[in-house]
Amino acid sequence: MKTQEKTKTIEQAAKILIVEDEPNMVAGLRDNFEFEGYKVITAGDGIEGLQKALDESPDLVVLDVMMPRMSGLEVCKQLRAKRATLPIIMLTARGQEVDKVVGLELGADDYVTKPFSIRELLARVKAILRRAAAGPKNQEHHSFGDVEVDLRRCRVVKSGKVLDVSSKEFELLKYFISHSGETLSRDRLLEDVWGYDNFPTTRTVDTHLVRLRQKLEPDPEQPQYFLTVHGTGYRFVG
Repeated sequence: MKTQEKTKTIEQAAKILIVEDEPNMVAGLRDNFEFEGYKVITAGDGIEGLQKALDESPDLVVLDVMMPRMSGLEVCKQLRAKRATLPIIMLTARGQEVDKVVGLELGADDYVTKPFSIRELLARVKAILRRAAAGPKNQEHHSFGDVEVDLRRCRVVKSGKVLDVSSKEFELLKYFISHSGETLSRDRLLEDVWGYDNFPTTRTVDTHLVRLRQKLEPDPEQPQYFLTVHGTGYRFVG
Protein backbone atom coordinates (compact mmCIF):
# COMPACT_ATOMS: atom_id res chain seq x y z
CA MET A 1 0.00 0.00 0.00
CA LYS A 2 1.42 3.36 -1.02
CA THR A 3 2.12 5.98 1.58
CA GLN A 4 0.15 9.21 1.28
CA GLU A 5 3.04 11.56 1.92
CA LYS A 6 6.48 11.63 0.38
CA THR A 7 9.50 12.94 2.23
CA LYS A 8 12.08 14.81 0.20
CA THR A 9 15.37 13.05 0.80
CA ILE A 10 18.63 12.65 -1.05
CA GLU A 11 17.86 9.15 -2.28
CA GLN A 12 14.43 10.12 -3.66
CA ALA A 13 16.07 12.36 -6.28
CA ALA A 14 18.00 9.36 -7.58
CA LYS A 15 17.66 7.94 -11.07
CA ILE A 16 16.87 4.23 -11.18
CA LEU A 17 17.36 1.99 -14.21
CA ILE A 18 15.01 -1.02 -14.35
CA VAL A 19 16.32 -3.81 -16.61
CA GLU A 20 13.40 -6.23 -16.93
CA ASP A 21 11.68 -7.91 -19.88
CA GLU A 22 8.25 -8.47 -18.29
CA PRO A 23 6.07 -5.44 -19.20
CA ASN A 24 3.73 -5.84 -16.21
CA MET A 25 6.69 -6.00 -13.83
CA VAL A 26 8.24 -2.91 -15.42
CA ALA A 27 4.96 -0.98 -15.18
CA GLY A 28 4.49 -1.89 -11.52
CA LEU A 29 8.05 -1.01 -10.56
CA ARG A 30 7.96 2.26 -12.50
CA ASP A 31 4.68 3.28 -10.85
CA ASN A 32 5.93 2.61 -7.34
CA PHE A 33 9.38 4.13 -7.82
CA GLU A 34 7.97 7.28 -9.40
CA PHE A 35 5.41 7.59 -6.60
CA GLU A 36 8.35 7.57 -4.16
CA GLY A 37 9.96 10.44 -6.07
CA TYR A 38 12.59 8.56 -8.08
CA LYS A 39 13.38 9.22 -11.72
CA VAL A 40 12.95 6.00 -13.70
CA ILE A 41 14.41 4.72 -16.95
CA THR A 42 13.86 1.22 -18.30
CA ALA A 43 15.39 -1.36 -20.61
CA GLY A 44 13.78 -4.52 -21.97
CA ASP A 45 16.87 -6.68 -22.51
CA GLY A 46 20.41 -7.07 -21.28
CA ILE A 47 22.20 -5.30 -24.10
CA GLU A 48 19.92 -2.27 -23.91
CA GLY A 49 20.25 -2.28 -20.14
CA LEU A 50 24.05 -2.28 -20.27
CA GLN A 51 24.07 0.57 -22.78
CA LYS A 52 21.66 2.70 -20.77
CA ALA A 53 23.61 2.04 -17.58
CA LEU A 54 26.73 3.38 -19.29
CA ASP A 55 25.12 6.25 -21.22
CA GLU A 56 22.50 7.63 -18.84
CA SER A 57 24.37 7.49 -15.51
CA PRO A 58 21.70 5.99 -13.25
CA ASP A 59 22.28 6.02 -9.49
CA LEU A 60 21.11 2.41 -9.08
CA VAL A 61 20.18 -0.52 -11.34
CA VAL A 62 17.42 -3.05 -10.66
CA LEU A 63 18.51 -5.97 -12.85
CA ASP A 64 16.67 -9.19 -13.63
CA VAL A 65 18.88 -12.28 -13.92
CA MET A 66 16.92 -13.91 -16.76
CA MET A 67 17.14 -11.43 -19.63
CA PRO A 68 17.00 -11.83 -23.43
CA ARG A 69 20.08 -11.08 -25.58
CA MET A 70 22.38 -10.80 -22.55
CA SER A 71 21.86 -12.32 -19.11
CA GLY A 72 21.67 -10.16 -16.01
CA LEU A 73 24.80 -11.89 -14.71
CA GLU A 74 26.78 -10.85 -17.78
CA VAL A 75 25.40 -7.31 -17.54
CA CYS A 76 26.49 -7.17 -13.89
CA LYS A 77 29.96 -8.45 -14.77
CA GLN A 78 30.44 -5.87 -17.54
CA LEU A 79 29.09 -3.02 -15.40
CA ARG A 80 31.51 -3.87 -12.63
CA ALA A 81 34.37 -3.63 -15.13
CA LYS A 82 33.19 -0.27 -16.49
CA ARG A 83 31.30 1.42 -13.62
CA ALA A 84 32.73 -0.23 -10.55
CA THR A 85 30.74 1.66 -7.91
CA LEU A 86 27.27 1.62 -9.53
CA PRO A 87 24.84 -0.04 -7.06
CA ILE A 88 23.05 -3.11 -8.48
CA ILE A 89 20.10 -5.04 -7.06
CA MET A 90 19.43 -8.32 -8.86
CA LEU A 91 16.01 -9.93 -9.24
CA THR A 92 16.00 -13.74 -9.25
CA ALA A 93 13.28 -16.36 -9.58
CA ARG A 94 12.54 -18.54 -6.59
CA GLY A 95 15.01 -21.41 -6.31
CA GLN A 96 17.82 -19.82 -8.36
CA GLU A 97 20.27 -20.13 -5.46
CA VAL A 98 23.28 -20.53 -7.74
CA ASP A 99 22.39 -17.33 -9.58
CA LYS A 100 22.23 -15.49 -6.27
CA VAL A 101 25.69 -16.68 -5.27
CA VAL A 102 27.21 -15.92 -8.67
CA GLY A 103 25.52 -12.52 -8.87
CA LEU A 104 26.84 -11.46 -5.48
CA GLU A 105 30.33 -12.69 -6.28
CA LEU A 106 30.23 -10.73 -9.55
CA GLY A 107 29.58 -7.60 -7.50
CA ALA A 108 25.82 -7.18 -7.09
CA ASP A 109 24.99 -5.22 -3.94
CA ASP A 110 21.85 -7.17 -3.08
CA TYR A 111 19.24 -9.54 -4.50
CA VAL A 112 15.48 -9.91 -4.20
CA THR A 113 13.64 -13.14 -4.98
CA LYS A 114 10.47 -13.10 -7.10
CA PRO A 115 7.69 -12.81 -6.13
CA PHE A 116 8.71 -10.05 -3.76
CA SER A 117 7.11 -7.33 -1.67
CA ILE A 118 7.46 -3.89 -3.24
CA ARG A 119 7.96 -2.52 0.29
CA GLU A 120 10.94 -4.82 0.75
CA LEU A 121 12.47 -3.77 -2.57
CA LEU A 122 11.93 -0.08 -1.82
CA ALA A 123 13.54 -0.50 1.60
CA ARG A 124 16.60 -2.15 0.07
CA VAL A 125 16.86 0.52 -2.63
CA LYS A 126 16.74 3.29 -0.02
CA ALA A 127 19.32 1.59 2.20
CA ILE A 128 21.79 1.12 -0.66
CA LEU A 129 21.33 4.69 -1.92
CA ARG A 130 21.88 6.06 1.58
CA ARG A 131 25.13 4.11 1.90
CA ALA A 132 26.26 5.31 -1.52
CA ALA A 133 25.38 8.93 -0.74
CA ALA A 134 27.11 8.86 2.64
CA GLY A 135 30.49 7.79 1.26
CA PRO A 136 33.60 8.44 3.34
CA LYS A 137 32.84 11.04 5.98
CA ASN A 138 36.09 12.41 7.35
CA GLN A 139 38.75 10.74 5.26
CA GLU A 140 39.56 10.82 1.56
CA HIS A 141 42.85 8.90 1.52
CA HIS A 142 44.39 6.04 3.45
CA SER A 143 47.74 4.36 3.02
CA PHE A 144 49.41 1.25 4.40
CA GLY A 145 52.66 -0.31 3.25
CA ASP A 146 53.05 0.55 -0.44
CA VAL A 147 49.27 0.81 -0.91
CA GLU A 148 47.41 4.10 -1.31
CA VAL A 149 43.60 4.17 -1.24
CA ASP A 150 41.71 7.12 -2.71
CA LEU A 151 38.36 6.79 -0.95
CA ARG A 152 36.73 9.64 -2.86
CA ARG A 153 37.63 8.40 -6.34
CA CYS A 154 37.41 4.70 -5.44
CA ARG A 155 40.95 4.00 -6.60
CA VAL A 156 43.66 1.75 -5.19
CA VAL A 157 47.35 2.17 -6.07
CA LYS A 158 50.09 -0.30 -5.11
CA SER A 159 53.76 0.51 -5.76
CA GLY A 160 52.65 3.27 -8.12
CA LYS A 161 50.37 1.01 -10.19
CA VAL A 162 46.59 1.44 -10.26
CA LEU A 163 44.93 -1.86 -9.36
CA ASP A 164 41.82 -3.42 -10.88
CA VAL A 165 39.57 -3.67 -7.83
CA SER A 166 35.88 -4.59 -8.09
CA SER A 167 33.14 -2.49 -6.52
CA LYS A 168 32.50 -4.99 -3.74
CA GLU A 169 36.20 -5.48 -3.06
CA PHE A 170 36.54 -1.71 -2.68
CA GLU A 171 33.51 -1.50 -0.38
CA LEU A 172 34.98 -4.26 1.77
CA LEU A 173 38.37 -2.52 1.84
CA LYS A 174 36.71 0.79 2.78
CA TYR A 175 34.79 -0.93 5.57
CA PHE A 176 37.99 -2.47 6.94
CA ILE A 177 39.71 0.93 6.83
CA SER A 178 36.86 2.62 8.70
CA HIS A 179 36.96 -0.16 11.33
CA SER A 180 40.73 -0.54 11.56
CA GLY A 181 41.80 -2.64 14.52
CA GLU A 182 38.35 -4.10 15.13
CA THR A 183 37.64 -7.81 14.91
CA LEU A 184 34.82 -8.15 12.39
CA SER A 185 32.72 -11.29 12.13
CA ARG A 186 31.70 -12.67 8.74
CA ASP A 187 28.05 -12.13 9.62
CA ARG A 188 28.70 -8.47 10.41
CA LEU A 189 30.58 -8.02 7.13
CA LEU A 190 27.73 -9.67 5.22
CA GLU A 191 25.16 -7.44 6.86
CA ASP A 192 27.06 -4.14 6.63
CA VAL A 193 28.87 -4.51 3.31
CA TRP A 194 26.45 -6.67 1.35
CA GLY A 195 23.37 -5.20 3.02
CA TYR A 196 21.62 -8.30 4.31
CA ASP A 197 22.01 -10.70 7.22
CA ASN A 198 20.44 -14.02 6.21
CA PHE A 199 22.68 -15.25 3.41
CA PRO A 200 23.19 -19.00 3.91
CA THR A 201 26.98 -19.05 3.56
CA THR A 202 29.96 -16.85 4.43
CA ARG A 203 31.94 -18.09 1.42
CA THR A 204 31.34 -14.77 -0.32
CA VAL A 205 33.20 -12.86 2.42
CA ASP A 206 36.09 -15.31 2.40
CA THR A 207 36.38 -15.17 -1.40
CA HIS A 208 36.55 -11.38 -1.46
CA LEU A 209 39.03 -11.31 1.43
CA VAL A 210 41.32 -13.72 -0.43
CA ARG A 211 41.20 -11.43 -3.48
CA LEU A 212 42.11 -8.39 -1.37
CA ARG A 213 45.05 -10.25 0.12
CA GLN A 214 46.25 -11.34 -3.32
CA LYS A 215 46.14 -7.76 -4.58
CA LEU A 216 47.32 -5.82 -1.52
CA GLU A 217 49.47 -8.02 0.73
CA PRO A 218 53.23 -8.34 0.14
CA ASP A 219 52.81 -12.08 0.79
CA PRO A 220 49.17 -13.24 0.61
CA GLU A 221 50.10 -16.52 2.32
CA GLN A 222 51.42 -14.63 5.36
CA PRO A 223 49.18 -11.55 5.57
CA GLN A 224 50.35 -8.49 7.47
CA TYR A 225 47.26 -6.30 7.16
CA PHE A 226 44.18 -8.50 6.69
CA LEU A 227 44.45 -10.89 9.61
CA THR A 228 42.31 -13.94 10.33
CA VAL A 229 40.89 -14.13 13.85
CA HIS A 230 40.25 -17.84 14.14
CA GLY A 231 36.70 -18.75 15.07
CA THR A 232 35.55 -15.13 14.73
CA GLY A 233 36.36 -13.36 11.48
CA TYR A 234 38.96 -10.82 10.32
CA ARG A 235 40.85 -7.75 11.54
CA PHE A 236 42.50 -5.05 9.46
CA VAL A 237 45.65 -3.49 10.96
CA GLY A 238 46.85 -1.25 8.12
